[in-house]
Amino acid sequence: MNKVYPDASTALAGLLKDGMMIMAGGFGLCGIPDALIQAIRDSGVKNLTVVSNNAGIDGVGLGMLLDTKQIKKMISSYVGENKTFAQQYLAGELEIEFNPQGTLAERIRAGGAGIPAFYTKTGVGTLIAEGKEVKEFDGEKYLMERGLFADLAIVHAWKGDTAGNLIYRKTARNFNPMMATAAKVTVAEVEHLVPAGELNPDHIHTPGIFVKRIVNVGTSKKRIEFRNTRPRTAA
Repeated sequence: MNKVYPDASTALAGLLKDGMMIMAGGFGLCGIPDALIQAIRDSGVKNLTVVSNNAGIDGVGLGMLLDTKQIKKMISSYVGENKTFAQQYLAGELEIEFNPQGTLAERIRAGGAGIPAFYTKTGVGTLIAEGKEVKEFDGEKYLMERGLFADLAIVHAWKGDTAGNLIYRKTARNFNPMMATAAKVTVAEVEHLVPAGELNPDHIHTPGIFVKRIVNVGTSKKRIEFRNTRPRTAA
C-alpha cells in the first residue's frame, strides 16, 4: 500500500466534506501542519469543527481558515492571540467549546484509545461543568468528559518513512502524537521522508499503522509567535 502522495492537496483528495470534524496538531505555530491547512483552505470545504489547542495567529495556520470563515466551531484550550477569532466569536459567527488544556489532551488521548468518556476533577464547580454529569468517587466530585474522535487528523512531523512511521522534533511533538491516533484517517506532512526501515524503531513516536497518507513538504521557515529581546549594554 503506497502511503506517499506528491503534495498536500492530493493527500487530502476524497477525504474532505462540509461539516466534518478535523483535528489539527500543533501548539501556537509550533508543529502545525501548515501545508495541509493551506490545502484545506484551497479546497473550499466549510462548516468545519476543528479540534486544536489554539487557532494560531491571524492569517497563519488555522488563522487562514478563520479568514475564509470555513470554521464553524473550535474545540480549543487557548485562543487569545487571534484577533479574527475573537471578532467572529463576539459577532456570533463562530462557536467555541473551551477546555482546560489537560482535559483537551486527555479527551483526544481517550478518543484514540477507544474510551468514550472519563472523569476528572478539573472544572468541577465552574462554568466548564455546566450541562455535564458530576459523580462522586471516594468523597470527591468528578466531572465527566467525553473522548474526542475526528473524521480527519492532520499532523506535522520532523521525519517520517514511507510506511508512515513518524518522529516529531522537540516541542513540535505537542498534540501531534495524540491526534494521530484519534481519527478515522490521519494524514501526515513531514520535513524529511526516508525509505521504510531507516528509522530507529526506538525513536518512533507514531507507528505507521495510524497514518494512512503522508506527504513530504520539506523544511519551511519557522515562524516565531513572540520575539522578546532586551537591549544589549554598550561594549
